[in-house]
Amino acid sequence: MRRLRAFLLAATVALAPTGEPAVAQQAMINAGAWSAYKAKFLDASGRIVDNGNGNISHSEGQGYGLLLAYLAANPADFEQIWYFTRTELLLRDDGLAVWKWDPNVKPHVADTNNATDGDMLIAYALALAGTAWKRNDYILAASRMAQALLAETVASSQGRTLLLPGTQGFTGSDRDDGPVVNPSYWIYEAIPVMSALAPSDAWKKLSDDGVELLNGMQFGPRRLPAEWVSLRDKPRPAKGFDAEFSYNAIRIPLYLARGGITDKALLIRLQKGMSQDGVPATIDLTTGRPKTLLPDPGYRIVNDVVACVVDGTKLPSSALQFAPALYYPSTLQLLGLAYIGEKHPECL
Repeated sequence: MRRLRAFLLAATVALAPTGEPAVAQQAMINAGAWSAYKAKFLDASGRIVDNGNGNISHSEGQGYGLLLAYLAANPADFEQIWYFTRTELLLRDDGLAVWKWDPNVKPHVADTNNATDGDMLIAYALALAGTAWKRNDYILAASRMAQALLAETVASSQGRTLLLPGTQGFTGSDRDDGPVVNPSYWIYEAIPVMSALAPSDAWKKLSDDGVELLNGMQFGPRRLPAEWVSLRDKPRPAKGFDAEFSYNAIRIPLYLARGGITDKALLIRLQKGMSQDGVPATIDLTTGRPKTLLPDPGYRIVNDVVACVVDGTKLPSSALQFAPALYYPSTLQLLGLAYIGEKHPECL
């Protein structure tokens, strides 16, 4: 355990949002913003409520909640969220979480497949909190999940190392156009911590191949990645899904920036492609036309982060005002503010 803690400390120094050893943790989300987020999305059971999606909870939301509680330096709230996560979602035999918990049906879990990004977020947050707060139980739980991710979801295909979106339904055996990936599931800041938890050269290649794939995924007139991409041959939008740059894909530039991947050409291409008159939007990849404009500050902050990273543009005042309405953009806004506050305070 001492050796693992040393590995994690080295990893968090290199890439964690604080940029400082996690043991010297400083809150990256102010208490008022975290209180507003909790009041809107965290219920007494410890579940993060996706109020834009039928009030369900999912492993992604629990992972985000854990990460935000860590960034807010709030161990009590972290433990509350972790309690629901481990008792209600960690039901699978392989150590990964079921992806969805629905309060409107019984049993609350009808589909036991996992969502790999949710698992990685949970493991990442546990590792950071365990290192910062000297909680060996968190580190052990993170290690188990990282090992399961490596065994069950990190796959090789045609010389690439890929992150399968779930253990079922995405391989070449599952689909004629498989493997199918979701490029928004690569959480670049978490991958070095996964490597510390479950040592393997595959993690570094996973990160490198993720960026290489993004550079090659230039679909349609706006040259954007699809939400679901077939990698059976050359990358192309996967069958059975709309060929669109959709809600999940909006976070890709934020994940790149938070992971320390500041390739300006890539960030600018994504920023321009996903925006209509400066406003993020979901995009029909075939026509290049916007489908839904997304003016919420939580979506806009992704473009604001890119502008800061690329040329030092200050965040607009609207990005600094946190008034949570919907779970997903509110989460992105706090992650964006935490990143800018630590890495680019000159943009505030």
